[in-house]
Amino acid sequence: MENEELQQWIEQVSLDHFGVPFTHEALFNRRLTTTGGRYMLKSHRIEINPHQLEVYGREEVEKIIKHELCHYHLHIRGRGYQHRDPEFKALLQKVGGSRFCQSLPGSKGRKPLPYRYKLVCKSCGTEYLRKRKVDPKRYRCGRCAGKLKMVDL
Repeated sequence: MENEELQQWIEQVSLDHFGVPFTHEALFNRRLTTTGGRYMLKSHRIEINPHQLEVYGREEVEKIIKHELCHYHLHIRGRGYQHRDPEFKALLQKVGGSRFCQSLPGSKGRKPLPYRYKLVCKSCGTEYLRKRKVDPKRYRCGRCAGKLKMVDL
């Protein structure tokens, strides 16, 4: 599918489900990796991840298009267009858009940081794993109130 076909598709979805025309630019963006699409506030452009179309098909991409059109139409009208706004949530449910897109196979996503430090209680031996380095003098054991010592993993 080319950008021209995507433009026509989004314009049609906008008319069918929102009753208002989409009058700005829509295109595919291959650089999108962790998101299905995005709405640009300043230019009012909608970008769609083409990998979603290749992997999950038209039905899933149409839900992403509806999601982005919710942002678009609410922003144009000066209404609450952010994910946390009740107007956005209500409109998204009304038109049948998806709240989140499906993860692409092979995408890494966000990895939690591995634990790099361990605090050990000198009295009872309780261990506390930490991702960031902390000063053990400022803390006490939660179990026995004993002093802590830092041990690198």
